[in-house]
Amino acid sequence: MSTKMTAPEKARLVKIVIMVILVIIMILFVVYGLKKSISSNEQPTIIQGQMDMQSTAIAAKVPGRIAKILVSEGDEVIIGQQLIEMDSPEITAKIKQAQAARAMAQSQLDKANNGARSQDIGRAKAAWDGNEAAAALAKSTYERVNRLYKEGLFSRQKRDEAYTQYIARSDQAKAARLQYEMAVEGARVEDKQAATAQVAKVDAMIEEAMVAQEEANLKSPISGIVDDLIVNPGEVIGQGVPIMTLVNPEDQWVVLNVTEDNLQQLGIGQTFTGTIPALSKPDSPYKVEFKVFNSSSMADFATWRATNSEDNFDVRTFEVKARPIKMDKRVRAGMSVVVTLDKLSDSIATSADKNSNAHQIDNTNDKR
Repeated sequence: MSTKMTAPEKARLVKIVIMVILVIIMILFVVYGLKKSISSNEQPTIIQGQMDMQSTAIAAKVPGRIAKILVSEGDEVIIGQQLIEMDSPEITAKIKQAQAARAMAQSQLDKANNGARSQDIGRAKAAWDGNEAAAALAKSTYERVNRLYKEGLFSRQKRDEAYTQYIARSDQAKAARLQYEMAVEGARVEDKQAATAQVAKVDAMIEEAMVAQEEANLKSPISGIVDDLIVNPGEVIGQGVPIMTLVNPEDQWVVLNVTEDNLQQLGIGQTFTGTIPALSKPDSPYKVEFKVFNSSSMADFATWRATNSEDNFDVRTFEVKARPIKMDKRVRAGMSVVVTLDKLSDSIATSADKNSNAHQIDNTNDKR
């Protein structure tokens, strides 16, 4: 016996089927969202940075023409190794000029220290003796004329002339005596000090010229590798113009741009492992352990916008620098470094477990 469904029953059945389908669709959406969330949380964060190392621009302190470059790009140099030969005739002329001035100043100092020659002293003594004799004669003449003047035999003018001659001869004798004493005593202390200071001044000029000549033959201030030669032989360079660039492979670090949600895994003093593809083999990745030594105190102006719809904020980027614990001279600036960070949930859970264990130990100690 067959029964036919009425129209109301058919309508009710259709509604039930539609509701069941909608519920199934909603369940599928929820399951898909959960799976996507779980899979996204389980995916590690991969950060790519690049290696950097100390770079030093080498420049000359003095201008001149480059005669010869003694190194090539890629050469290893040590501290104090000569890098170039510079042709600078101006410096050579300054050295000769300073040396001539030094000889002149030294002769003046020797003259001041040695005093007058014996011949000069003898000549001064003879002049003094002659003036003393002339003064004695002038005195005797004046005394005779003065006596005759009193007797009325000479005029007053004659007496005054004799007296003036006597005074003049006496003054000349005193001056000759002082000249003799100066010749015997030699130069004054102040003159000797001035001559000594002049010699020291010229010595400083010579030293300055020699330093300029030393700077012209430029030497390496660091040990490293010649990365770039900027000039060529024969070119004229000015003061402070870079000639070449040296890099120090012993001072290398990696630079990473880390978003703030991963920053807690790369704090100062923490270590992590990175892979350098340039030194890796297909079956053996080259891994290096790094230690963080610097983290920028200010966020980068560039921001990374969250791509998940449930995230409604922007995550800023910080620059993190880390040095390899073991240096490798094969590493070059610009090589990529790939770092894989654990998912944030694992790190938080690990931190929570550590805190929980610490609290349990504290509680146990309190009970004891």
